[in-house]
Amino acid sequence: MAKAESGKQALTAINPEITIIPLQQRLSGEALEALVASADIVLDCTDNFATRHAINRACVEHRKPLVSGAAIRFDGQISVYDLRRDDSPCYHCLFPEGEDVEEVRCAVMGVFAPLTGIIGTMQAAEALKLAAGIGESLTSRLLLLDALTMEWRTVRFKKDSACAVCGPTAAGQAPGYLPRPDADHESASTACRLA
Repeated sequence: MAKAESGKQALTAINPEITIIPLQQRLSGEALEALVASADIVLDCTDNFATRHAINRACVEHRKPLVSGAAIRFDGQISVYDLRRDDSPCYHCLFPEGEDVEEVRCAVMGVFAPLTGIIGTMQAAEALKLAAGIGESLTSRLLLLDALTMEWRTVRFKKDSACAVCGPTAAGQAPGYLPRPDADHESASTACRLA
């Protein structure tokens, strides 16, 4: 059984009131854009930079909050890119695309199984906080976990004013960057919606 279907069955057994649409396909291009546009909050749990950057570009394009988590070997990380906010950095601000980055995938390198649960639970908590408009998100902070010592470290970062994805261009803003609808932004902080 595919993981997406297995997850749906497990979650609906716990709460039969929820609706889950399992997607058992790789998303890119228009399909990815459409799915991100229809979401209130996007959680990125992928294991490769190309997909992370594609998701980030779609979130910037549609001004959707992105909760990004990753785990490899005994190292985990999580951050929030609340792209509804003009001052929020995007994933590209922290991890620029095209730089010499060694692609390390958990399918090849392995991952400490409890670590994925820890990072995933943190992502769920951040998404729920964003949906409910409560607390302080991890925007502009990267939380790093060393699972061998169970020590957390925080790295603070800012929006890159020269970012090729979310930064200003000669035309004023990155191509396709949608202006923030004030009414929508306000309702998002008071309504509890999560897709």
